[in-house]
Amino acid sequence: MAKVHPLTVVTNIEDGSSSTSCSKNYMTSKRETFTIWMKSLVMQGNGCTSFDENGEIVYRIDNYDDKHSNEVFLMDLHGKVLFTLCEHRMGMLSRWKGYATNGAKPMFRVRKSCRSILGNKESSNSYKVSMGSDGICYRLQGLAAGKSAAFRLTDSNGRVVAEAKRKQSFSGVVLGDDILSLVVESDVDHSFIMALVTVYGLIKRQI
Repeated sequence: MAKVHPLTVVTNIEDGSSSTSCSKNYMTSKRETFTIWMKSLVMQGNGCTSFDENGEIVYRIDNYDDKHSNEVFLMDLHGKVLFTLCEHRMGMLSRWKGYATNGAKPMFRVRKSCRSILGNKESSNSYKVSMGSDGICYRLQGLAAGKSAAFRLTDSNGRVVAEAKRKQSFSGVVLGDDILSLVVESDVDHSFIMALVTVYGLIKRQI
């Protein structure tokens, strides 16, 4: 299978850090770039595939059900489940919970921000990410209308932790809204960020 290589990132993203009670196996001391393809490698399946800077598969989701399933498993290349992501509906509103491997309680929760619920147009694609262990919160802000799953994740100080945008080819052509370039800042658990990519992809019905 041909390798998919992310472009070198030239956008200057502010340094950000986070404390997520995560595994150091999924953290590095440098900024990481991934290519996200909102497709499963399984024939006729729904899902998502993540490639690192060397074009190697790092994370995958193989959802054999219809799109927008209410339970999805984020796995590594070898099929080890890293996060179980569950949707909980409360009337017209949905909340997502992310469970780490063997976790009895959610590691994080995702819900629409209060401003978004109250109809603030500037916050219509804004979500609050609450960490279950230490009370830390993040803001996930959608960057595009429609089906695009592009977003920016900031911490409580407004510093950018991760950002996903539509990928551009070397010639500058913007690719489809199902192919993203994801930048994760240093010392951030990129498996956690990938779990948020998955949740937002499900919200946008890309997965």
